Amino acid sequence: MYTEALSRLDKAASFCNVDPEALERLKHPKSSLEVSLPVRMDNGKLKIFSAYRVHHNDSRGPMKGGIRFHSTLNLDEIKTLALWMTIKCAVVDVPFGGAKGGIIVDPKELSSMELERLSRSYIEHLADFIGPDKDIPAPDMYTNEMIMGWMMDEYATIVRQNIPAVITGKPIPLGGSLGREGATGLGAFYCIKILEKKKKWTPKKVRIAIQGFGNAGQRIAKLLYEDGYKIVAISDSKAGIYNSEGIDIPRMIEIKNNARDMRSVYCKESVCDLSKEATITNEELLELDVDILIPAATQDQITIKNAAKIKAPVIIEVANGPTSVEAEKILAEKNKLIVPDILANAGGVTVSYFEWVQNKSGYYWSMEKVQDELHTIMSREFNNICQLMEEHQTDMRQAAYIQALNRYDKAVTAQGTHGYFSK
Repeated sequence: MYTEALSRLDKAASFCNVDPEALERLKHPKSSLEVSLPVRMDNGKLKIFSAYRVHHNDSRGPMKGGIRFHSTLNLDEIKTLALWMTIKCAVVDVPFGGAKGGIIVDPKELSSMELERLSRSYIEHLADFIGPDKDIPAPDMYTNEMIMGWMMDEYATIVRQNIPAVITGKPIPLGGSLGREGATGLGAFYCIKILEKKKKWTPKKVRIAIQGFGNAGQRIAKLLYEDGYKIVAISDSKAGIYNSEGIDIPRMIEIKNNARDMRSVYCKESVCDLSKEATITNEELLELDVDILIPAATQDQITIKNAAKIKAPVIIEVANGPTSVEAEKILAEKNKLIVPDILANAGGVTVSYFEWVQNKSGYYWSMEKVQDELHTIMSREFNNICQLMEEHQTDMRQAAYIQALNRYDKAVTAQGTHGYFSK
């Protein structure tokens, strides 16, 4: 996975004049930490969980990246996600570098108290590795604002002072930002609205399939539904539903989110269990005859095995790394437009930056200001990338990488490379 990510770097570097030393530094994570977390379970037994945190690069500022809880997590995946975060921050010109972390666990198998103990244990073991001016974690897959609140509180206990800027994506009463929840979906929605204007779409005639019905998937589904788009398919990790006439998205969101066991942090229901619509698999959803496909679940969903079957002419990558390098070559041959993850899902890290700024200043923004600032950044960078696409006659992902590399290169060369010291 990491090797594949590096191949995209090399390809993009061939389009721009990036310093060889800057590119080489970008290929190597600054540091990686692997820890074992002992947690006392509710039945009295001790269980050990493996966990990671990777610092990728801090040339443009403190490192930033989510914490995910997942049973199949591994270090290679974390390294790749940290690299993508470095690139993503540079794409939208947020002054952060990339980091990522996580715990190998299925959080749905834990009680709420076990989940809290595990979350606090993670921070206890990483307290010296993170900090408001070093590495600022945030929510990711299967973590949320409550977990971030526990982690912030644990950090405060360790350092004996309240430092809300150490973590973003927190509950509003604990220093969180208005608009942070759902920011990833909102940023992707802004990308679609720009495309709508460029391509002169009529929303009610545009059919959309969304793979992934978590925070980001629900948010973009709701925004598109309210804007008149026809959402014909949605899915979660179990399966999906399809309705050619369009799905009632507010109803599905309400039913799914109210079907949870309130003693748990996580919804245990699947969208396919909550609807009378036709049931489809995640694989079938990806291959539907729709106008826009939105992979908003996890990485490696569009691969060499199914790329040729993808019918949607436009793909908006809300998930991280949903399209493999080999699959992208096939999609390019079919003239598919891919709005890459490093742009499409950058709304989350952008509003996390806003939250960090607010925590640092002690002055908190209105929802309108958060959304206006996010819209300004997403629109500016989308249009910048479109110009680079035209200038270099390349696809949108390569243009986004070119933009990121140009910004990163300036930060590295400002401190001197071989070209300077060899004079």
